[in-house]
Amino acid sequence: MSKNVLRIEVNGPVSTVYLDRGEKRNAMGPEFFDQLAEAMAVLSSNPDVRCVVIAAQGTDFSVGLDLKALADGTLIGQEVSEARSRAERAMRLHERLKVLQQSISSVSACSKPVIAAVWGNCLGSGLDLASACDIRIAAADAVFALAETRMAMVADLGSLQRLPQIIAKGHLAEIAFTGKQIPASAALGMGLVNTVCPDASSTLAAATKLAGDIALNSPLAVQGVKAIMTASDANELADGLQRVALWNAAFIESDDLAEAVAAFIEKRPPVFGGS
Repeated sequence: MSKNVLRIEVNGPVSTVYLDRGEKRNAMGPEFFDQLAEAMAVLSSNPDVRCVVIAAQGTDFSVGLDLKALADGTLIGQEVSEARSRAERAMRLHERLKVLQQSISSVSACSKPVIAAVWGNCLGSGLDLASACDIRIAAADAVFALAETRMAMVADLGSLQRLPQIIAKGHLAEIAFTGKQIPASAALGMGLVNTVCPDASSTLAAATKLAGDIALNSPLAVQGVKAIMTASDANELADGLQRVALWNAAFIESDDLAEAVAAFIEKRPPVFGGS
């Protein structure tokens, strides 16, 4: 049976979803994507829930994809490894990428407002998750990065589609092209986060209070505001996710990606050849 990597706490109309794999710095493996979609569906349909907070156990929000699960194929899935041809493998990989995208999209699709409380590292798919939330509150030690470029990948779970609605295009280009880490103070300056708090506990407290303030309002009005705000972006988001899924289905299995994973495991700098 899959290990539970998410934990949900209910406090009146506010539900908090904790990434509960702190010993692995909340790296996202296959269980995470399955459980996130299930959790958000339950919370979205529960009339007693008026606002959701996403936070994390441990010192980091998430360091992104579980690279060991990526290397051994468990993240991509057995059906991809069992493909009988290159074309079939690409098709199955595309289908699997769409499943992973839909899991992250379950957050933005939630009918209730979702607030991310971020501390420590928020890297790669961790930033995909945070960008799918409606509001982000960060601790002073929070660090954000679209780290996929440094792993010879194109970010494919929604950051490249959602961040243009949150930060200026030039800021996005800089962090996406370089993969560099952005401290909380810089994230605040570019509008990636709404507020910076001193530490993790005050960040969670601020997110929970904001969620409680939202929950005092008419749930029909709040959910209507979210529906209207997100409706205009829906087609552009879907097209962008489809485009990047097709790109990665064709190019993700590169020599550069294999080198990036090997370098990570061997704890050395990668040497990319562009193939």
